[in-house]
Amino acid sequence: MEPLLEIKDLRLVFSTERGILDLFQGLSLSLMSREVLGIVGESGSGKSTLAYTIIKLLPGNARILSGKVLLEGRDILSMKEEELRRIRGKEITMVFQDPSTSLNPVFRIKDQMLTVVKENLGLQGEVARKRALELLKQVELPDPESIMNSFPFELSGGMQQRVMIAMALAANPKLIVADEPTSSVDATIQTQILSLLKKLKAERDFSLILITHSIAVAKEVSDRIAVMYAGEIVELGKVETVIEKHLHPYTEALLKSIPRPRGKSEMKRMLPVVPGQVPDLISPPSGCRFHPRCPYAMDICKAERPPYFNKDGSLVMCWLYSEER
Repeated sequence: MEPLLEIKDLRLVFSTERGILDLFQGLSLSLMSREVLGIVGESGSGKSTLAYTIIKLLPGNARILSGKVLLEGRDILSMKEEELRRIRGKEITMVFQDPSTSLNPVFRIKDQMLTVVKENLGLQGEVARKRALELLKQVELPDPESIMNSFPFELSGGMQQRVMIAMALAANPKLIVADEPTSSVDATIQTQILSLLKKLKAERDFSLILITHSIAVAKEVSDRIAVMYAGEIVELGKVETVIEKHLHPYTEALLKSIPRPRGKSEMKRMLPVVPGQVPDLISPPSGCRFHPRCPYAMDICKAERPPYFNKDGSLVMCWLYSEER
């Protein structure tokens, strides 16, 4: 079976006042139809930039040096704006990190929903209104009529995010890219949003890329997890394999930093964190980009960028798994 989405040898840089920021050095990734892929990593690892590359919404200082982003064999990166407009919203949609900045504060939800339904489905009048109400019901919003007549600021963060998910679903897209969809809500609402995504995924025929800094969030809904560090996918595998048999030292560090219930005697203990910082990619470390923070770093890690090794069904970019060691 051919992938729904395939990223091939992507090289992307940013021009900045300080110099060239070299983010992706030949990144490759694929997504199958109806699959949920979680992409996890710290802030600054390139997760959101990858999402914006997939829908070709990069800032003016970004430059793609090579590579392809294929949607069912069609290269999104080579498409003209008119063709991209036909795909965005219909075949690929995006749920952004902060719904309060994505929803227009001066228009009622009704106006914004009807605009999306009209543009993506060609519906108007009462038919469009009924479709908008149906979408709000599908994302389990109470009293959709009242929601339609509300302004965004009258809704909670969780309700705003559900509206954004409803808009993303409007045209029955093949792929939804969700960029940190639970980062602006509390833990209770986060659980509800994740449960909603799982329910919608079971009911509808779409693939989902879930971008998150939390490996615990990715674990809840993903079929596979891609662990991203400093612009590179350092580990990729089935969710249960990555969680239970993690290979890369960075994945190990992320898992150790997941909050867990603690007794009274442990309350004063600091939560483990990944030591150090994500490197400055204007002058990245030589060899493996993680080696300055890695407790297992060897001389070869500092000198040579590791290739991918296949271990237990996962791909890992780490010299620890070289057969020559």
